[in-house]
Amino acid sequence: MTIALRRPEPRAPEPRATHVRTANLPTRLRPADLLRITDQGVADVLDGVYDHLLPPTWDPVERWSTRLHSDDDLDVWLISWTPDRSTELHDHAGSLGALTVLSGSLREYRWTGHDLTLRILDAGAQAAFPLGWVHDVQRHDPLVVAPVSTDRPAVSAVAPTLSVHAYSPPLTAMSYYAVTDRATLRRTRTELTDEPE
Repeated sequence: MTIALRRPEPRAPEPRATHVRTANLPTRLRPADLLRITDQGVADVLDGVYDHLLPPTWDPVERWSTRLHSDDDLDVWLISWTPDRSTELHDHAGSLGALTVLSGSLREYRWTGHDLTLRILDAGAQAAFPLGWVHDVQRHDPLVVAPVSTDRPAVSAVAPTLSVHAYSPPLTAMSYYAVTDRATLRRTRTELTDEPE
């Protein structure tokens, strides 16, 4: 017995709502979209688009951030990183995230399910954060060794360290974690926030 298959009659495409969510994701934006957005954010910062938002001097002790873009689907931030400051192990609750390092280097400790792994993200490097990603991000200070002389120090750190981050949907909460003696994660607290960590 032979069955003839027919191509269905063409129909006009149904209008696609701009707020349709991708299957099993809380946002229509994918991690690849967020990486492209952070890359464009870096280019815009370097082109001077956001010069009016930058501080006159970079604080060497306290981290600084400013929102570059915000709408119902997306927040984009420029963040400065200072030595000896950790974000603590955290997730981004129901938001996907991505970053591009603009200058300097970042150190990321990520929970793998049984331990923490380390990766170094140098200027130009990118990282995406799917749902459930638990990590701690810090400034990574590769040391620049200068010739020894009496009128300047032998070692100096590279500064400033900057990165552009995108979150979709915009952040509403973050949970923080500790690694237990049994090599598991224990949530220590959850905070409502609309600002990046």
